[in-house]
Amino acid sequence: MDPVIIVVGIAVVVALIIGAIVAFRKKPAPQIEVPPEPQRLAPPKAKEPPPPVKVPAAEPGAAKAAPPPAPPTTKKPELEKPKAEPPKPPTTKVAEAAPEAKVEAPPTKVADVERPKAAPTPVVARDSAPAKRKDIEGLRKGLTKVREKEGFFGRLKALFSGKREIDPGIVEQIEEVLLTSDVGVATTQKLLAEIKDRLAKNELTDEARVWDLLRERATELLAIGGGGIALTTKPTVVMVVGVNGVGKTTTIGKLATKLKGEGKKVVLAAGDTFRAAAVQQLNVWGKRIGCEVVSGKDGANPGAVIFDAIQRAKDVGADVVLADTAGRLHTKANLMEELKKASRTMAKAFDGAPHETLLVLDATNGQNAMQQAAMFKEALPLSGIVLTKLDGTAKGGVILGICAEQQLPVRYVGIGERAEDLREFNAEEFVEAMLGSGGQEAS
Repeated sequence: MDPVIIVVGIAVVVALIIGAIVAFRKKPAPQIEVPPEPQRLAPPKAKEPPPPVKVPAAEPGAAKAAPPPAPPTTKKPELEKPKAEPPKPPTTKVAEAAPEAKVEAPPTKVADVERPKAAPTPVVARDSAPAKRKDIEGLRKGLTKVREKEGFFGRLKALFSGKREIDPGIVEQIEEVLLTSDVGVATTQKLLAEIKDRLAKNELTDEARVWDLLRERATELLAIGGGGIALTTKPTVVMVVGVNGVGKTTTIGKLATKLKGEGKKVVLAAGDTFRAAAVQQLNVWGKRIGCEVVSGKDGANPGAVIFDAIQRAKDVGADVVLADTAGRLHTKANLMEELKKASRTMAKAFDGAPHETLLVLDATNGQNAMQQAAMFKEALPLSGIVLTKLDGTAKGGVILGICAEQQLPVRYVGIGERAEDLREFNAEEFVEAMLGSGGQEAS
């Protein structure tokens, strides 16, 4: 053959080879461009080493589809998911670890709380004594005037203090103190008779024994009942009576506050229709403590107002009805008769009403308070007494006389202006507040 033709053929073959090489080199170029993006996806490629040739075939299509934003976005989240998943588990684990630490901390605290609970059992008993002591201290503060040097028990204490032996002639001095402190003649005679008898038997040889005797007898006279009102039915109707100015309306407000604090539902009856200020005062108490007040027009029939209040209490499911009444002079028979009518009206509204009839007495009235108790007891079936303003008198002996002569239990005593100063009466605590306990006289 002609050498020229051979050379030309070789050149053509070489050109074809070179073109093929160039063509193959140009095709992987996009492969190199594509991998930089998936370099982040190196792990997935490493997992698929066998099909390297198929990948480029798919890649050109991918490269062509790469320009549109939709396909790459779909591929990228798929590729990012594996990467996002590995970091998420550690974060969740850390979050779980944190709560575990928090959960572990409280149990230790709970254990700490439970440990003291076992130990405090004896402490609870100790705490109850201080609580009672606080009540007695509060009573002593309210009875300061009675316990002062010029007060009832202060004067008694002055008779015995500093004396090693008790002279029988001291009986006359004791009698003077008792009578001038509104204890009453009958009660004074009972106490003096026993003192004389003990002195004759040489049983009262020192001051401590005299105080012990006074404590015993005072507790016996006062412990004929007492405590708060008894809620025997629903609603329990409580009628509050007394003369003008003794503090009936204020006592009702304080008593309602106390009952409301105990979770009782209370309805107030403004039965004092002759004094407009009484209705207004009761409305103020009702708004303050959240109690419904049933009232009528000025001068309305008090029995009708109380009747409506009882019906209202039954409708709303109240626990207690506290019925205020107009102040009545115990010396006026016609006024006392009106109280009897009101009491009968209550019985028509609810069987057995009034379930409690409380007489409010002003401790500062002295012997006059004892006369009031006697007159009201004749007119109404009194169930107890509320003795107010004990903090304002030095003659506290009236409480002994009323209990001894009228046999009426003291339910509450008022020793201040605050609602909590109306206290349920307890004979032992009251005597201890004035005379001390054991061999320790009141100081």
